[in-house]
Amino acid sequence: MERPSLSCFISDHEGFHGTIKKSPQDFVVIEIDINGQLVNSSNVQEELRTSPSQSSQASKRDDKLKQSKPDDTDILNQDCFDLNIILGPAVNKELEHFTNKVRVRAGEQEKVELLLGSYPDKHLRAVVHRAVRYNFPFLQTVTNQSEIRVREDPDFKELASLASEGEAEEFFRFIDAKLPGSVFTFLPDDSKEHRTSVHHFVSRRFGKLVETKSFTDQQKTSITVRLRERSKQLKKRAADSQEELILYTAFTLRKENLETLEAISYMAAVLGVLPSDFTYAGIKDKRAITYQAMVVKKISPERLLDKVSEFERRGIQISRVRPVSEPLKLGRLQGNHFDLVIRDLKPHDKHGLTGLQQLVKEAVENVKNRGFVNYYGPQRFGSGSCVQADQVGLELLKEKMEASVKLFFTPEEGEDLQNKAKRHFLLTGNAKESLALMPAYKARERLMLRALHRYGSGQEGCIRGWLSLPHSMRVFYLHSYCSRVWNEAANYRLQKLGFKPVQGDLVRAGSEKGLKDTTEELHTPQVHVVTSEEEKDEVFSLDQVILPMPGNSVKYPENFLGQWYQDRLAQDGLGQCRFRVTPLKLNVPGCYRPLLAKPQNITYSLRTTEEQQGQSDETCTASLSLTFDLDASCYATVCLGEIMKSNLSQ
Repeated sequence: MERPSLSCFISDHEGFHGTIKKSPQDFVVIEIDINGQLVNSSNVQEELRTSPSQSSQASKRDDKLKQSKPDDTDILNQDCFDLNIILGPAVNKELEHFTNKVRVRAGEQEKVELLLGSYPDKHLRAVVHRAVRYNFPFLQTVTNQSEIRVREDPDFKELASLASEGEAEEFFRFIDAKLPGSVFTFLPDDSKEHRTSVHHFVSRRFGKLVETKSFTDQQKTSITVRLRERSKQLKKRAADSQEELILYTAFTLRKENLETLEAISYMAAVLGVLPSDFTYAGIKDKRAITYQAMVVKKISPERLLDKVSEFERRGIQISRVRPVSEPLKLGRLQGNHFDLVIRDLKPHDKHGLTGLQQLVKEAVENVKNRGFVNYYGPQRFGSGSCVQADQVGLELLKEKMEASVKLFFTPEEGEDLQNKAKRHFLLTGNAKESLALMPAYKARERLMLRALHRYGSGQEGCIRGWLSLPHSMRVFYLHSYCSRVWNEAANYRLQKLGFKPVQGDLVRAGSEKGLKDTTEELHTPQVHVVTSEEEKDEVFSLDQVILPMPGNSVKYPENFLGQWYQDRLAQDGLGQCRFRVTPLKLNVPGCYRPLLAKPQNITYSLRTTEEQQGQSDETCTASLSLTFDLDASCYATVCLGEIMKSNLSQ
């Protein structure tokens, strides 16, 4: 899809050409916490350390990471753990041979067992139990003192005879997830006698944990099982594990050329916890070196530091490790600090480097004083993707579930595993085979494929597929579409109505600083509509103008721009959109975003170097080092676009 160019600039300086992100070292992002401190301000050597003796026991099991089992995740977002990491390759291989033996001997009465080993650490035993049960729901794990053995689970065998092996696997994963209030639904069953048998089995085996009932939808009857809310009987382990329930460890994550969610998935597998046990204030760039605050639940500082060498193999470093009392909340940051290098600078007029110093000075001073158009950057839409996130979001808002799933699985160019898996799904519709091809770190795709395999790829199956993703992932696509509309609205506003507030514009009166990009920061009563008298008297400045993100609770401008919003949404088939997707439990109230943003604490340094070209020729190249701070949800690439007068934001 062709995108409109984001070509509106605030200043009229000439600008220059240059290359950004030539390497991750040229784009360093450091989060600024809510107190205004850089999150990497402490030296890693000053943090807590674990002694060699503390890590020696774990090192035998964690040294080999060459092969890992795909990170299989069910629709309850209960991630499976990598047994190759937890058990070690040798024991994991033995376990796989044992599971094959169990399946071959299905129906025989003789019990067979396998000793996995001795695990003195209580936490590690719990991780082993959960990982084995998730990967092999048909197995039972038994502890004798510190030893763990596995054998065939007779309960699984009984349920598989009543339903199917696939349903039994999903059901036991649901039980093991222990999510109070969560619901599992068996496939429709027309036989009342058969449904009664299933009811009796579940009640007899799990009666204290769950409640069951039958319901009929479109003349098809199914059994639902709901996990009861926590009661005194379900809290029998609370006294033993109360310390674990309130254990949080904060740290600073340094990653290089790695997505935030990919880094979290890897750390979760190494530590034996869920990715959802990690909390953070915001997502950071992939093609960069980034520092951000994180908190992990159920892991002590000593245990986290024990895995430093494992993390470093994937370009992950941790520092400022310390115990804290609560998780991090999304958006709980003041902004980000950027240390950037722009290479291969050249003036737009191609007159050489003689006037470059003056061009750079003028550009930086203009942006420092006047700011830049506060466009959403490419990270908001899926930079470099053939099908970007806003297109998926549009189909979701139109409730075209099957179309949205096809867009979700549109492959990029290339023959890597994830693209092969996507192509296979689009060509065959076979979710099971595509899941086997999909790499372990593609968590969203694997969640979706598991659900599609279970429920099919029709309208209902696609709804189930989207519901298998966490709420934050689902709503991301809707926000991406609304952000695209906001970018285009900003373009239209400046091109058609100019660079001064006009009648009908929305402003945040009485505020000198732009508001944060959150729905809580500015509600409708705080929004003021500029009057004709205020326009004439120039009461407001352009940096007080705000534009709405589309939603069901925002006010639109009362001028040409307001009509543009209506026409633009109608153009996409959203003229009557309520910005709710009820089947996916999504609601988009909308929010307001300042039209302009300004970098703070900006400094720069221009350097020129001579490079030898051949035996006699020399060429002069220039690079620009820039440092500045931006508020949360403002994009450095957009700021650079204003400085350089280049369209870097698409």
